[in-house]
Amino acid sequence: MNEFMNAINDLVKEKGIPKEMLIDAIESALISAYKKNYGTAQNVRVDIDEESGRVDVLMQKNVVEEVEDEFTEISIEEALEIDPRYQVGDIVEYQVTPKDFGRIAAQTAKQVVVQRIREAERGLVFDNFISRQGDLITGVVQRISNETLFVNIGNTEGILVAGERAPGERYRVNDRIKAYIMDVRKSNKGPQVFLSRTHPGFVERLFELEVPEIDEGIVEIKSIAREAGSRTKIAVYTEYDDVDPVGACVGTGGSRVKNIVDELWGEKIDITTWDDDPAVLISNVLSPAKVEEVIIDEEEKAATVVVPDYQLSLAIGKEGQNVRLAARLCGWKIDIKSHSQYFGGAEAEEYDGEDDEDYEECEE
Repeated sequence: MNEFMNAINDLVKEKGIPKEMLIDAIESALISAYKKNYGTAQNVRVDIDEESGRVDVLMQKNVVEEVEDEFTEISIEEALEIDPRYQVGDIVEYQVTPKDFGRIAAQTAKQVVVQRIREAERGLVFDNFISRQGDLITGVVQRISNETLFVNIGNTEGILVAGERAPGERYRVNDRIKAYIMDVRKSNKGPQVFLSRTHPGFVERLFELEVPEIDEGIVEIKSIAREAGSRTKIAVYTEYDDVDPVGACVGTGGSRVKNIVDELWGEKIDITTWDDDPAVLISNVLSPAKVEEVIIDEEEKAATVVVPDYQLSLAIGKEGQNVRLAARLCGWKIDIKSHSQYFGGAEAEEYDGEDDEDYEECEE
């Protein structure tokens, strides 16, 4: 067993598993092994000498006035014959180590160590990824099962279900893929790392990766609204007068935002400036439409927005997407009216979400 203790010491150094945890686990397993192999229900304790690796099995009996169970109790009279210092309530221990117990101990200890190493490694992996929840990660598609991608992300496997990929995204085995660490859970097979490419946080992390000003804290992402695979609106802000937050995100010749659009398989991205004035903010987030006037209702946190007649369809967007994302981005209810509807008394038409030629034309 001395060689085995040396192996344990090496594992403690390599894996960072506390030595006391390993020894305690081995001792518990040896107690079970003793009872199983020698058919006893007696109270026993296993002691491992950490220097020599020697294993002793010690039977324990409680010192009592009157013995009712001879397997677990010893009378005070008998105990005093062993040692005059014993009192009622003390525990007397006898050496009961079987001759062949060393072989059983070695096998049991090996099994426990292997199991504990596996548990410890799973724990370390879990701790690593739970601390990275919300981060961006790059991996390689390892296998595909029922539209679920299993991604090699180092010392574990990431799970990317079909619903966490934007429509139209297609991957094959061995493709490299970026994703957002959405959730980390423990399971019997080890930690499960759930990935997403539809989460708004995925876009935020991509901007942090592409735009140094965001990574350095010069430009701040205030809000993101996203319909994955179609369109994202993002509002950015800076306290620095000499910095254009939108320009920083777009990059020279649109280079920075283009890299993000390419990663998102062509998803459209509207970048606007955040403003603490809700009227200015709402006007900004309805881009690319031009806004004539914003009438704020603070109590209802709602706004009526007036746009030129020819901009109405653009402001609403195809199937209402532009105004829907704008409302989500700024956290206000938004009612869009054309100039004629608001000022000229023309009856406003209910937007029913159906496509029409104007929507198609504006989207183009």
